[in-house]
Amino acid sequence: MLTFLIFLNGYVSLSLELVVLRQLSFFVGSSAVITSIIMAIFLGFMSLGYFIGESPRISNARIRNILYRGFLFISLLSVFAASFPLIESYFSLFYIGGIESGVVQTFLYSLIFLSVGPFLFGLHTTLLSRLLHCNNTHCTGSIMAWDTIGSVFGSLITTLLLMPFLGVNYTVILITVLSVFATLVIHRRTWIWIVCILTVILSVYINSNWYQLHHYGILVNNANSTISVVQGTNSRILYMNGLPMSMYAVSSGTGANYINYLNRLYIDTLPTDRIYRILVLGAGGFTLGLDDTRNDYTFVDIERTLKDVSEKYFLGRPLSPNKRFVIDDASQFLKNTPDQYDFILLDVYSNSYQVPESLITAQFMNRLKSRVAPNGIIAMNMIVRPEFGDTYSRVFDNTFNAVFPYNTSRQVLDGFNPWDNRYGGMNVLYFFYNIENDGRIYTINRTPVIYDR
Repeated sequence: MLTFLIFLNGYVSLSLELVVLRQLSFFVGSSAVITSIIMAIFLGFMSLGYFIGESPRISNARIRNILYRGFLFISLLSVFAASFPLIESYFSLFYIGGIESGVVQTFLYSLIFLSVGPFLFGLHTTLLSRLLHCNNTHCTGSIMAWDTIGSVFGSLITTLLLMPFLGVNYTVILITVLSVFATLVIHRRTWIWIVCILTVILSVYINSNWYQLHHYGILVNNANSTISVVQGTNSRILYMNGLPMSMYAVSSGTGANYINYLNRLYIDTLPTDRIYRILVLGAGGFTLGLDDTRNDYTFVDIERTLKDVSEKYFLGRPLSPNKRFVIDDASQFLKNTPDQYDFILLDVYSNSYQVPESLITAQFMNRLKSRVAPNGIIAMNMIVRPEFGDTYSRVFDNTFNAVFPYNTSRQVLDGFNPWDNRYGGMNVLYFFYNIENDGRIYTINRTPVIYDR
């Protein structure tokens, strides 16, 4: 039983960490900086628990009481630290208090909610090891192995099975139930049973699909995305991970401004001499070419529920048969597909704070460039400052121009004051036309303009 508790301790610790990482991505993104802060605090306090657990001041007679109280606290922590509705309340308080930096928010949240729990995980491992050593002084390797095996199972089962198929909210409930189970294995007093039952009821209520749908409009909450659709007066807005990803006006059948621009100038004007191949990386609400039933569309997105949610709750109608949905990572799809496309829309940069870092590199853009057909066009929807008012906007522009030095254009869709650097990010469309270009320029010595024209 002690060995099983060590395994369970490892499982719950990794599972809780992964769930928190997923839930926080809704608010602060999932960049390497955010992940490193969470992991550093998690592992740091866990290490402190290892040290405290070997203190001679903790007698073996007290270990049982410490363990059941610790697992009981972890069951409560799984509710208060990993439940989406409560996390949203915490981050609302951050903004009310004027704390808007994602890095600072992550640090404060982790320090408050990811300190005691990991400390207890480390403490439990050491205390359980001490009890095992009372019976067998040569079991150190087994203890480390079972703790690690529990962590491995927590990592794989949580990310590959539970969050994708049950959802993040029900994964939180499972963590609560496992912690309660560990508590009751150690001690079964009446008041412990009462607290455990109340904790499970609270976790089930807050994390139920019914509660999150009716109070937050959440339709999907899995390993990749938290999706909701908000009904306005004349339009619907599709939110993914807290960000507006697509807009659809039901009466007019139009979408967001940049989608309307692309439909009007690039989709509706496609010649009728043949079937054109169109690739959309980052499907959003499937509004690009929504009414085009002739050309061939491939929408690629990592979120497997997006098509069903869009058809049922966002568009209110099925997609036409000429539109294919592929569940894949954008970069991996480009690497594996042998096809080339006449028009490619890259629409994965939902804002300037949650940018998929691997999809903003020169290497990725070169991969994208290899998939556009001769005389084809690439469009990128970027959220940047149109007046180049921050480092991110300037470096992205440098990266784009390094990969696409010729035949490019940049379109700012909304009005802005180029002399006012207080503007935030706006939709800016970058274009590349895959037309042969020898890079020749005009100089004072050689200017054959009359022949070129």
